[in-house]
Amino acid sequence: MNVEISSDNNLPTVVFLHGFTGCAASWSEISKLLKDKCRTVAVDLTGHGKSSIPEDADRYSMDQQVKDLEALFAALSLNQFILVGYSMGGRVALAYTVRYPKRVSSLILESSSPGLKTENERTERKEADSRLAERILTDGLPAFVDFWESIPLFASQKSLTAEKRLMVRTERLSQSETGLANSLQGIGTGSQESYWRSLGTINLPVLLITGELDTKFVNISREMQRQFPNVRHETIEHAGHAIHVEKPDTFATMIEKHISEVKNRGGSL
Repeated sequence: MNVEISSDNNLPTVVFLHGFTGCAASWSEISKLLKDKCRTVAVDLTGHGKSSIPEDADRYSMDQQVKDLEALFAALSLNQFILVGYSMGGRVALAYTVRYPKRVSSLILESSSPGLKTENERTERKEADSRLAERILTDGLPAFVDFWESIPLFASQKSLTAEKRLMVRTERLSQSETGLANSLQGIGTGSQESYWRSLGTINLPVLLITGELDTKFVNISREMQRQFPNVRHETIEHAGHAIHVEKPDTFATMIEKHISEVKNRGGSL
């Protein structure tokens, strides 16, 4: 896995996991805003950015992603950190925390979920993910990105500046067709197990962040809030699914505030 790290080892460490079609560079603006506040570590998940692009979709499974992250964190001697995950990266962050809770001092989930609750839901979603993966390989990346940008989930991004919209599109177009297709097959919401029953076992501080325009994930986070023992849910006005892109100053401020709160409660970072 490729990783981008800011320099100051004496500050609290915050690890960022991007969403589908994203990469470590997705967090560049947030890292700049958090300069002198924390050390940031942004990871390219398998099949994205500069990380490897295996041909076998099984290599992208949640179990394998979590094992790869643990090997990476061990190699980097990251023993305590705040873990932030956006959308797909949030599902990975949650799975990692369930498996390796001792490394994670706090968990921040942006517009994410613990997966689907029933086998029927997972089967239907897996079939839909497989069709979308085939579409990527058949139609090509530019056509897929045109489609992906048009889905309702990202409607609020149409209000971004032309410069920022181009930045997001360029990031999506920099991905690999094989990497995205296999990511959908291996770690799509239909392929992963449900972590709903695991939420009550996570005793560390959790922050859930959603955009008010993203009603689906606002409702998911409200339901998650009832399951976590130690949790706060913040919904950001005039924001959609990707708060860190649409409202970066607000997002960075929330992380900075969360770091202070955890430290004031005596937590180790």
